[in-house]
Amino acid sequence: MTTSKWLRLAWQGAVRYGLLNGDRIAICDGDPYRGAVPVGVEVGLGEVTVLPPCVPAKFIGLWNNYRALAEKLGQSIPAEPLYFLKATSSLLGVGGVIRQPRGYRGRVAYEGELGIVVGCRCANVDVTEAAQCILGYTCINDVTALDVLHRDPSFAQWTRAKSFDTFGVCGPVIATGLDPLALTVKTRVAGRERQNYATADMIFTPVEIVSRLSFDMTLEPGDLIACGTSLGVLPMKPGTAVEVEIDGIGVLHNRFEADAEDAKQ
Repeated sequence: MTTSKWLRLAWQGAVRYGLLNGDRIAICDGDPYRGAVPVGVEVGLGEVTVLPPCVPAKFIGLWNNYRALAEKLGQSIPAEPLYFLKATSSLLGVGGVIRQPRGYRGRVAYEGELGIVVGCRCANVDVTEAAQCILGYTCINDVTALDVLHRDPSFAQWTRAKSFDTFGVCGPVIATGLDPLALTVKTRVAGRERQNYATADMIFTPVEIVSRLSFDMTLEPGDLIACGTSLGVLPMKPGTAVEVEIDGIGVLHNRFEADAEDAKQ
């Protein structure tokens, strides 16, 4: 299958999609969900502003979806996908600054993950149909405010801990034509590799995830699903660069900083 890299971008005052080839972009009319057509114009990466690769109605994240991490934490293998929702207002694209929440002095962790971009409206689809419902894949950094997560012992705050502005990092592209179980996710923090794991270790594969979730809720074009993370998650220090790299997709690079107002105090 041919691999394509779809880039969502701002160019000449409009939001467009383009096909990325090296450092050149073929500008398109339309979008990859309903059909995009090159207009015959190519531009360089430096001539556009790269945006988050999709605009999801729902941003869903899986928990406990890698065998190696489940084994280390003593977690049982789940019978069905365990997931949470991240606010879509948390979206941040490649090159953006991840900000520590205002007034929060606790730990903020990176989580490098493979992301699924849903390609069409789907509900109650079986596994054999689910592959046709996936447009492609992207890199995700599922940033988490660790000290919020279990602050209240009576209620785990998954959505809040993961939904602060800039905590939904994704990009740089939507890559189509990949085998999602033949990839390696690498995360580097301040240039040091902290995560390096194979997607083949997933408990629920992308087609299983899409199928199972479609029985819980209707999925829409552009919906984003983070497949979960594996070993190597740690807190970040303000001022550090973090990169999530997946072969065939690219490098999602950002910087983590303290909140600007808090830093003045």
